[in-house]
Amino acid sequence: MLLFVFIQICTCLVGKEASVFHSGSERFVLLELKIGDVNKDIYYRDKNGFSNNDYLTLGVDQLPLFGGRTAVQCYEDFMLSFSTKFEAYIGNVIEEISVGLGPSGELRYPAHPSGDGRWKFPGIGEFQCHDKYMMEDLMAVASQEGKPQWGGRDPPDTGCYNSFPSGVPFFEEGNDSFLSDYGRFFLEWYSGKLICHADAILAKAADVLRRRQEEEKSSVMLVAKIGGIYWWYKTSSHPAELTAGYYNTALRDGYDPVASVLSRHGAALHIPCLDMADSETPEKYLCSPEGLRRQIYDVSKKWTLHVTGRNTSERFDKMGLRQIRENCVQPNGDTLRSFTFCRMNEKIFRVENWNNFVPFIRQMSADM
Repeated sequence: MLLFVFIQICTCLVGKEASVFHSGSERFVLLELKIGDVNKDIYYRDKNGFSNNDYLTLGVDQLPLFGGRTAVQCYEDFMLSFSTKFEAYIGNVIEEISVGLGPSGELRYPAHPSGDGRWKFPGIGEFQCHDKYMMEDLMAVASQEGKPQWGGRDPPDTGCYNSFPSGVPFFEEGNDSFLSDYGRFFLEWYSGKLICHADAILAKAADVLRRRQEEEKSSVMLVAKIGGIYWWYKTSSHPAELTAGYYNTALRDGYDPVASVLSRHGAALHIPCLDMADSETPEKYLCSPEGLRRQIYDVSKKWTLHVTGRNTSERFDKMGLRQIRENCVQPNGDTLRSFTFCRMNEKIFRVENWNNFVPFIRQMSADM
């Protein structure tokens, strides 16, 4: 198992190359911002019309809106630039490359936007498909299914960002719920768009990396992150996961299709919440980070995926660090391929924290 303490290796190690690479990536960002000023629909939009510019909407993946190029083609340009500028480090300094697939790099919709105050834990979140490109796609798919009436909207009665699932009809078990014909259709489409996005981006990344490895005879692993949506996990509908794009319920494994796509492209699966235990979460919110981890470990084993991970919260206490170490061992006895310690700051150098952290690093190294 590899232990990564710092995740920003580019700025730490390769200053000149990073600045050259940054200038290339900056051109795409500036183009995106320029287009976004005129066309807000290139970003995710919720049912109230609020947009989220953390990531381009999946609806523009295959549309030539960016100087005649599609979003996927722009992502490929970005990857090619990265592989060229950092070729001297790939395979030695750089052993893993995390492919950004959504907000904060995670394969998900921005259904829980805490930054602007719209969402607070443990709200169920909202579906993010109200830009015109996603709605046009929904209408087209509904028509193909012979149900054009299903294409003009997302499900009714889904609550709001900070709703709890009880009393929200779509996330209960009535006629118009997630179990209805329309509910299943919508959730298949919504989650399917996310899977198709991951497939397209990882295919480009794997191709770029394959060409580089053939030339240099180096070995680097692609990594894809998923979100750790652990609240309301013990309900039948798993509402917070559904709004994030994971069609995971008590009756359906929503992480299996994700693992299938990663397996196809030889990518590892990166999970958060390695510092969390069920006993540390509010019982009334039906949380289960442990259940989520078990489910993800199971599908990873099924598809023979490497697993990497990170902590979610700032933890320097002995219990938290012990929890991380224990969770880096999967049920079958395998250790995670790598672990990234996040949330490092000046607090780590406080005497008590430092005295906890140093033995933790030594123990993690011994577990390798």
